[in-house]
Amino acid sequence: MRYLLICAIILFSSCGSKQKETQVTEQDPPNIIWFYVEDISPDLGCYGNDRVRTPNIDALAKHGTLFTNAFTVAPARSALITGMMQTTSGTHNHHSSRTEESAIILPDGVKTLPELFRNNGYFTFNQGKDDYNFSYVRDSLYSGKYRDNGMYGLVGLEVDWSLQDDNQPFFGQIQLSGNKYIYRKNFKETVLRPIDPDSLVLPPYYPQTDYMREEWASYLESIELTDQAFALEMKKLKEKGKLKNTYVFFFSDHGMRLWRHKQFLYDGGIKTPLILAYFDKNGNPAPIKKETGVLNTDLISSLDIAATTLGLGKIPLPEYFEGNDILSKDYESREYVISARDRCDFTIDRIRSVRTKNFKYIKNFMTDRPYMQPNYRDDWELTKTIRKAYKNGELNNVQSRFWEEERPQEELYNLMTDPNEIHNLISDSTKYLGQLHQMRKILEDWIDDTNDKGQYPENIAGLRFMYEIWGDRCINPEYDKLKQLKD
Repeated sequence: MRYLLICAIILFSSCGSKQKETQVTEQDPPNIIWFYVEDISPDLGCYGNDRVRTPNIDALAKHGTLFTNAFTVAPARSALITGMMQTTSGTHNHHSSRTEESAIILPDGVKTLPELFRNNGYFTFNQGKDDYNFSYVRDSLYSGKYRDNGMYGLVGLEVDWSLQDDNQPFFGQIQLSGNKYIYRKNFKETVLRPIDPDSLVLPPYYPQTDYMREEWASYLESIELTDQAFALEMKKLKEKGKLKNTYVFFFSDHGMRLWRHKQFLYDGGIKTPLILAYFDKNGNPAPIKKETGVLNTDLISSLDIAATTLGLGKIPLPEYFEGNDILSKDYESREYVISARDRCDFTIDRIRSVRTKNFKYIKNFMTDRPYMQPNYRDDWELTKTIRKAYKNGELNNVQSRFWEEERPQEELYNLMTDPNEIHNLISDSTKYLGQLHQMRKILEDWIDDTNDKGQYPENIAGLRFMYEIWGDRCINPEYDKLKQLKD
């Protein structure tokens, strides 16, 4: 592992002091790679977290552009690959289209990014999961072998570069496990520096207990493992000569795996790392514009990744694209990012958020259901422990709120003074009434303008697939019709 680290550092430093003199002057279409990571927030060294060692990812940021305000539309995969919100295309419910009966067909004329790249002469691949919530023929998107992973969709295997024609540009995805390394055995032996749980201070909405610190330490160690996995993949690309005239994106699908983060719309769930770097015709890191190590503070939606990717390939953006090409000459920074959460696994919910630079507005449409209604994480020993702590009165008011039986219809947070989104300002209607009305209107207009599909019930076929997997754990009333049919 330490050898991989050294190789990666050499990779990034190979052009030495002449680096800033190198300018991007592509004559040929560039290659584009997405490093698509699962379940991590921006807890990297380059984002200021001094508790982890991520030298390889940090080096990518040093030679490229690091985005400090990137947010996922949540869930992201179907949105990124089509360039449009999942709520626009009707692919907003998790693990949809897993049967012929429940198949969702994309609207006429909508093509995925790999299809658009293929139509423009590119070789395309996805080394990792698709997990798209619509029906498609994988061979029309990607080259190479894959396997069907059941509920979790199709999974692409190692890239078969023999399928690429000579001098053919490529658009590909290399997916890293991120926080899901925590599920694997014996990884602690390979981390660069094990994290001391006792040294950690957790976000205030988590109890400051040994079991929570252990969890957080494991999460940070999974980020160190991600850095090493990234180094390995970069080394492979370098050795195969695949980093020449190549743009590299590094980003995650959403925040880390714990409650209140993953599958929720607080910043812990939707704020993600995003880094973009370029490697010149000799495979050396080079400035994208004028200089390296750029910090970009604009609000970025994950939809902008899709639009920028097409722009780099000199492919016109389709009319249905909802993102912005952040490198285009006419780029204007956005005023807000919309994120959405609907059914995740068997748990049915509907949440929408509007995120500006200074404020977050959240609308909970199903207030009859607690934040932590029955869900797949109930099987975790960690969840059982914290539920017991809540029941025994061992959590303070801030830590208890997420485990209560009721939740507010609206939430408003001043992110400048309250980055952990703890103090709901809805009750302070006098001071923040104007801000509240503005963000309400943004969301209402967006729902109308995009015909947000989350406002309509999911069809019975999609629910049946989840019900047949999870059975009696499907307690939401939307499943009642299926239970009656079963009886």
